[in-house]
Amino acid sequence: MAEFRCLWAEADAIWEQHDQSPAFEGYVSADYMAIYQALVPYQDRRMMFLEWGSGLGVVSIMADRMGFAAYGIESESELIGHAEKLAEKFGPAAQFAHGSFIPDEFEWDFSAGDEAERTNVDVPAAYDQLSMGLSDFDLIYAYPWPGEHGLFRNIVRQFGREDTLLLTYDVREGTEWSRFDRR
Repeated sequence: MAEFRCLWAEADAIWEQHDQSPAFEGYVSADYMAIYQALVPYQDRRMMFLEWGSGLGVVSIMADRMGFAAYGIESESELIGHAEKLAEKFGPAAQFAHGSFIPDEFEWDFSAGDEAERTNVDVPAAYDQLSMGLSDFDLIYAYPWPGEHGLFRNIVRQFGREDTLLLTYDVREGTEWSRFDRR
């Protein structure tokens, strides 16, 4: 836990140093302890973990240290640079890709809640950089903007596996698990 606290402190210091940078305009850190506690029951299972909008990569790095095969997707290349530096120090197996977490083939359905309020939809999907698709991941973590929860669940419904888990964090509601059994 001490190593995680050092990671969190270093990420906070990066934020304080760069908070006025355009790349950090949409950056919001989660409650890292809450995310850690939510992941504990799944640690050391070698699950494939993907963080959408990975920012500084803190959650992906934590997942790596907890025994997940951890990946992050981020649309801001400057943030990926910071994430890779943090990963070198705290979670060297975590990998990051630049682009969108929304698959290029996603079929938008606005009547089903597919609204992107602040999520960047102007960059191509990053899955090719990872040589994986969304269905390769067991657990996806995201911090959706208000109003985007439905969009995130619909993406997993379209491209995840039946047993894919979606963990979201929202400052108002805390952590929430979504499962997508289609039986």
